[in-house]
Amino acid sequence: MENKKVSEVEIIKDKSRYLRGTLVESLHNEITGAVAADDTQLIKFHGSYQQTDRDLDSERKRQKLEPLYSFMIRVRVPGGICTPQQWLNMSDLADKYGNGGLKLTTRQAFQLHGILKRDLQKTIQGFNEVLLDSIAGCGDVNRNVMMNPNPYQTKAHEEVYEHAKQISAHLTPKTSAYWEIWLENQAADTSEPVSPDSEEGKMVAKANDLLTRKVAEDKEPIYGKHYLPRKFKIALAIPPYNDVDIFANDIGLAAIVEDGVLRGYNVAIGGGFGMTFGMPDTYPRLADMIGFCDKDQVVDVCEKVMTLQRDWGNRENRKFSRLKYTIDRVGLDVFKAEVENRLGYKLQPLKPYKFESNGDAYGWSENHNGNWNLTLFVEGGRVKDTPQYKLKTALHKVAMLGTGDFRLTGNQNVMICNIPTSKKGKVQDILSQYGVMRETYKHTALRLSSMACVALNTCSLAFAEAERYLPRLIDKLDAIVRMNGLDNKEIVMRMTGCPNGCGRPYLGEIGLIGRSVGRYNLYLGAAHNGQRLNKLYKEMLNEEEIIAELKPIIEDYAKNRQQGEHFGDFTIRKNYIKPTTHGLNFHD
Repeated sequence: MENKKVSEVEIIKDKSRYLRGTLVESLHNEITGAVAADDTQLIKFHGSYQQTDRDLDSERKRQKLEPLYSFMIRVRVPGGICTPQQWLNMSDLADKYGNGGLKLTTRQAFQLHGILKRDLQKTIQGFNEVLLDSIAGCGDVNRNVMMNPNPYQTKAHEEVYEHAKQISAHLTPKTSAYWEIWLENQAADTSEPVSPDSEEGKMVAKANDLLTRKVAEDKEPIYGKHYLPRKFKIALAIPPYNDVDIFANDIGLAAIVEDGVLRGYNVAIGGGFGMTFGMPDTYPRLADMIGFCDKDQVVDVCEKVMTLQRDWGNRENRKFSRLKYTIDRVGLDVFKAEVENRLGYKLQPLKPYKFESNGDAYGWSENHNGNWNLTLFVEGGRVKDTPQYKLKTALHKVAMLGTGDFRLTGNQNVMICNIPTSKKGKVQDILSQYGVMRETYKHTALRLSSMACVALNTCSLAFAEAERYLPRLIDKLDAIVRMNGLDNKEIVMRMTGCPNGCGRPYLGEIGLIGRSVGRYNLYLGAAHNGQRLNKLYKEMLNEEEIIAELKPIIEDYAKNRQQGEHFGDFTIRKNYIKPTTHGLNFHD
């Protein structure tokens, strides 16, 4: 490794002893609230980012204090599904060690913010007690595997969910460093007999598996010593719903269901959204479909695509280390041929499919099994209590009922699913008491279709506000929308504080990306179903200019749209913007 020209992060991984580094020493260093410089990279693999409160940085510097360091922990939830007990546990940990709120991410995971270094171990041990973990929540590995959040809709959904869990488990790093550092080698208490099928039994089995893994010599049979060149993302969707934006992922899997039976998956590869302002050779890219695989081949296909990126990806410059750049460098046909060579068989021709939307359907719906689902709007994915709106308390009380399950959507919302008819009224009463039902139904479709990343004040990469600002901007756009009779017309709007794409802004029919405090680039023309990128319309706009640009286009849309025409398609048909046909012409 020392003789090769590689990035600094590659050298850190090489010396890390399978992600250990000096994390233990960093955790016990009471002089600072931070971890050592190299450990800031390694702790990502364990699901955490070191952050500062940027609102306070200047004042603390003036007082000659170090920045107010804290940590974000990202907790994996494969497929976005958790039990009521897991929800309660995460809610309690946010109160005990975090800033009191839960962040629901755009990848169906939990984030806890404001964790001090001294509380990191206790927090991780806390969610480990209910079979949740944060390993591979961040870092150069496969991240949380996404899927349509309603597997009870049909029996096929349940099977797709099982595949999501299998992919997640297969591609999870095998190092024992996570268990060793955060769980302190503690074995499960087996003094009392427990049923292996119970939740407690599953926890014991998981602990024993970790113990066995610890005793064995560490190795990474899939990743190898240096893991991947950059992060890797996988999502599964069941047409016609693309609410997890599969084409934004390194691997996107479109489930093919025929006569209610899951046959397999159309496989797309090469999606990814990070780019850098001023570097036109960086760009967002949607994944390309390369073929169909049978359902019993899907884990194998994911492994082979990922390990080929492991071997062929750029480890010299991290700006070009994602799979999308590897594919565009070597060619899609060459990459596909090598995947098939490693598989030992060819992918089959694509099966017909059609996506219609990438948003969430709010309100009540009935399952195929006679139970009920409820989808609720969570603005910015932030589950918290305010004096005016106690969303966190309401959901906590619903979870206390111990019925159904909780599902995090790819649009930062929450579903309460599989509710028996006998409990539906009680759930409705609790949510109505706290105004949650009213909060979902009172909004325009524009707000319900919006999404924002965290951005300021905690993200070190953010140039501008996003989550804290977007609701106020939509307040003003709502007046225009309502005036033009578009209250119930979905227009996908997304805002991020930087161009790295965490909130998938390049799939917003209206996309706003922060350039500096109070200034945003405006993008138009994405497809409503997540199958076409948007394109830059105007640069460096302040709020007044954003509204001035959007107002006449929204008015034109209200008057002159065709039957069933979505806003992104309209802006292209009326020549406001040219269509982006591939990431390579995103900047044209």
